[in-house]
Amino acid sequence: MITGANSGIGKVAALEIAKCGGTVHLVCRNKERGEAAASEIKQLANNESVFLHVVDLAKPVDVHKFTTNFVKGQNKLDVLINNAGCMNHERKLDTFGFESNFATNTLAVHILTKGLLPLIEQSNDPRVIMVSSGGMLTEKLKVADLQSEKMKPFDGTSAYAQQKRQQVIMTEIYAQQSPNVKFSSMHPGWADTIAVQQSMPSFHARMKNKLRTAEQGADTIVWLALSPSAKSIPSGKFFQDRKPVATHLPLSWTQASDADRNQLMKSLDDMLKQVKDTAGDS
Repeated sequence: MITGANSGIGKVAALEIAKCGGTVHLVCRNKERGEAAASEIKQLANNESVFLHVVDLAKPVDVHKFTTNFVKGQNKLDVLINNAGCMNHERKLDTFGFESNFATNTLAVHILTKGLLPLIEQSNDPRVIMVSSGGMLTEKLKVADLQSEKMKPFDGTSAYAQQKRQQVIMTEIYAQQSPNVKFSSMHPGWADTIAVQQSMPSFHARMKNKLRTAEQGADTIVWLALSPSAKSIPSGKFFQDRKPVATHLPLSWTQASDADRNQLMKSLDDMLKQVKDTAGDS
């Protein structure tokens, strides 16, 4: 299963896995673009086992309902790739008070990972991959402001980097909680994708001749999903270019305390319970 799979590195990763004969579930927000991507992947991979699920990851209750229904209809899930990302530059709250970037980049990941874990654990080679970002290296976990309420003025780029730091910590803790599943986070490098063009137009204009292709960005994702050699590396690591790399810059002050790391997970679990209660599925 790959979220955000209708374009960019998610679509490329889905195609490469489909080419290897895998059954691929695309989780996309936009029905038309999702259908086009699924059709193209089927044709290029000569693989009809490509399925589209239309889900808006910014809507936690919808994510929970999708996850619950998917578990009921499947026997196992070998790999979950949390790839979808969101970088809104205006702070927007839904009717339940969840900020849109946080809902997509952090809370949806937690809902999917926790909800799908029973299926993932049925696999003989279970793997979960978090597509994070090197932008998180400048961020220390702000557990007291997970939804950027105190960020004045609000900065979508900084919020995104904070949520990518959250993803890396979540990956490390998931690995401790579920030792039979291989959890990995990764930085794809800065790739020339529609998402980068739209969310960071000035960065894209300045760096477009130096950016990676979507294929280069997706390479480590596919390797982490399929390679036997990736499986031999300890769970919970952060990767770039098929190698585990440091999660903090030298002499930085970005390490979080154990108390803050645990508080992050408690907060996410509390939010998940709120979502389940709202969905009538406590």
